[in-house]
Amino acid sequence: MIEAAARVADATGNWVDTRAPLWSRPYLRLARLDRPIGSWLLLLPCWWSAAIASALAHDVRRLPIVIALFLVGAFAMRGAGCTWNDITDRDLDAKVERTRSRPIPAGQVSVRQALVFLVAQAVVGLVVLLQFNRFAIAAGIASLAIVAVYPFMKRITWWPQVVLGLAFSWGALMGFAVLLGSIGLPALVLYAGSIAWVIGYDTIYAHQDTEDDALIGVKSTARLFGARTHRALIVFYGLAAILIGVAIRIAGIGPAGWIGLAAFAIHLGWQIARLDISDPALCLRVFKSNRDAGLLLFAGLLVDALMRAG
Repeated sequence: MIEAAARVADATGNWVDTRAPLWSRPYLRLARLDRPIGSWLLLLPCWWSAAIASALAHDVRRLPIVIALFLVGAFAMRGAGCTWNDITDRDLDAKVERTRSRPIPAGQVSVRQALVFLVAQAVVGLVVLLQFNRFAIAAGIASLAIVAVYPFMKRITWWPQVVLGLAFSWGALMGFAVLLGSIGLPALVLYAGSIAWVIGYDTIYAHQDTEDDALIGVKSTARLFGARTHRALIVFYGLAAILIGVAIRIAGIGPAGWIGLAAFAIHLGWQIARLDISDPALCLRVFKSNRDAGLLLFAGLLVDALMRAG
């Protein structure tokens, strides 16, 4: 019963709750390894950009190792970002039903312990980053400023999802920085498309907490759009598909990439049709399905890169 109470409310029944050593569970929850969807959503723009950059270079020899390094780096930095978020939001989290069971407000981890754990995760991310060229290292470090300010945005703007988009889409630049040593127009347009995607899916996610957020004064696009959420999603998801299409057109991506984009766009349309903002459990399921949407796009881009290199 004690362990069940220690579980995070919206992440029960996963491997952290059932298999991880008891002492490690609060730290694994801080890193969101009980809910890896955020790491996947951080990772996917990295993989998109790596595939497009490889296609532009007509060379996929470095692509497997870059994909693997991005995987490790995304999970490490997502964990560090979530730990920072939980440190800064500990008082707010204690007031929200879904988040009051997180390790810090629940008293499972002290702020000092969380800070030490944050540094450890950041070191892993740094080790990954140091495997790349100097330009990519500088580009990766530049993202930390956005990550640092994001947790405070919900207190001062109705559009914190834009700042999250700036942070979570940074990988759309990193593949080009790593494999081409530069960030050109395809990278910037891909970045813009990914930001629109993040705004859309995080609006869906934020609909889980609109009532609690209203009580404690936390702002979000979910509260801003309210009953107009479906129309807003049509705009942002539409922008995402269009801008990503422009990026792959500029890069000269072939039919496989376009098929991946079409599957991605169809999936986004399905999300809008399926969504019921009054059903928090459904909002979470639709939000999580964005991993599949992103993987469909990546599959198409990867096939195109492999075909070009062949």
